[in-house]
Amino acid sequence: MLTRRHFIASSAALFSAPIAQQVSAAPVSDSSKWSAWDAQVTPANFDPATSNPWGFHPRFLPQVVEANTGLTPGDIHVDAVARYLYHIRGDGTAMRYGVAIARGNLYEPGTYKIRRKAKWPTWTPTAAMIARDPGLYAQHADGMNAGPSNPLGSRAFYLFVGNRDTYLRIHGTPYPKSIGGRASSGCVRMVMAHINGLYDQVSTGATAYLYPPENTVTARS
Repeated sequence: MLTRRHFIASSAALFSAPIAQQVSAAPVSDSSKWSAWDAQVTPANFDPATSNPWGFHPRFLPQVVEANTGLTPGDIHVDAVARYLYHIRGDGTAMRYGVAIARGNLYEPGTYKIRRKAKWPTWTPTAAMIARDPGLYAQHADGMNAGPSNPLGSRAFYLFVGNRDTYLRIHGTPYPKSIGGRASSGCVRMVMAHINGLYDQVSTGATAYLYPPENTVTARS
């Protein structure tokens, strides 16, 4: 027979210790490292118009070009066929950069607002990305700290429709050799040294136009 004392002791053993719960820490971006990371991803003696240690076609290097009439200064236009991003300037010109776009049917043309931008952002794959390719993304389900190997790279523009985050980004990439191709899971990729120069020129509230890609023909020089 259990005595009252035995019952109290047993109850304490059973119920006094709370159940341990695993709480994953949110990914972080250590701002004290930003300057060092910027230097790490910027070639020595960097000249945007000529520096190309990545070895892609020279047409993807930043260039000032004439803008079409009627475009709003500050906006971004992505030509998905030619793999160019244009940032419209107020003097009738645009700064043109080479980009990579999403593979297959993951690229989503449309008109978006840049509601947020970030230096050295953290990254968390979406549930759809994990379901589509768990071997690649499941290990990062709790997020990935910022840094040169982070898929969003050194800078990111966050694309919204109204107040809804589309989870599409225009961002730097640790894979600069992908520029000119179709490589991402939905986003538009830029060389980190290039988007670093563009970042301060783009304001939140600017519109980003992502035009449809080619159907079957790969963009060529």
